[in-house]
Amino acid sequence: MDAQTLRAQAFKALHERDGAFVIPNPWDAGSAKMLASLGFEALATTSAGYAFSRGRPDGGLTLDETLANVQAIVAATDLPVAVDLENGFADDPTACAQSILRVAAVGAVGGSIEDATGREDAPIYCLEHAVARIEAAVAAARSLPFPFTLTARAENFLHGNPDLADTIRRLQAFAEAGADVLYAPGLRSAEDVLAVVRAVAPKPVNILMSGGLKLTVEQLSEMGVKRISVGSALALAAYGEFFRAAEEIKTSGTFGFTSRSMPYARANQLFKGC
Repeated sequence: MDAQTLRAQAFKALHERDGAFVIPNPWDAGSAKMLASLGFEALATTSAGYAFSRGRPDGGLTLDETLANVQAIVAATDLPVAVDLENGFADDPTACAQSILRVAAVGAVGGSIEDATGREDAPIYCLEHAVARIEAAVAAARSLPFPFTLTARAENFLHGNPDLADTIRRLQAFAEAGADVLYAPGLRSAEDVLAVVRAVAPKPVNILMSGGLKLTVEQLSEMGVKRISVGSALALAAYGEFFRAAEEIKTSGTFGFTSRSMPYARANQLFKGC
């Protein structure tokens, strides 16, 4: 059995065992290695985190750039890697499905497709088209020789439409279309989380712990959440500290930030054997 199949089976098993697991979001090979060193069992990429590292806003990457980064992250550890595929980098369902096949070809064992268009005038695909895109992505995933875990995302809450009823309706339609995991980033309360989990049960639910939602792993597990991600939060934490450190140098001429920095020897040790 090849390494990708073993990773895929391990990833699938995480979604089938009792309790919730955390899938943190590296933005490059280095951050992936750091997360693996802490004992996390799987990783998911962050489109925003990687875009920031390239000096671009979220949504400013091409599929080819994303694939190159995924390949580097997959090579950095032995962990299963799922990919933030944004809207599949295409409106068309067939092209969206091709993105699944291409990311699998560089070693990923899971990925997410969202129903956001990337357009300000019409930020969310109509339900019929959104479902067609998930159906095509599911068909592509099922054509692979290993269990690729497909996550379907309903993006209402991130695009100015905090309509829980519509979000649940979309998630249920995506579940019917064959998605393995359901995900509605931007939920605002424990009540929202519980409503989503109950509405799509027994399908596993991914919850984004970033921004205003403040719940613990234990609390989310008790609610029936299966997977917990942090999106761009770790990248923003890193960039925030970097900015504050540079700002200290510029504004006060001091270097107090060095007392908070990871020791050089520890960082170097983490990356030995690269």
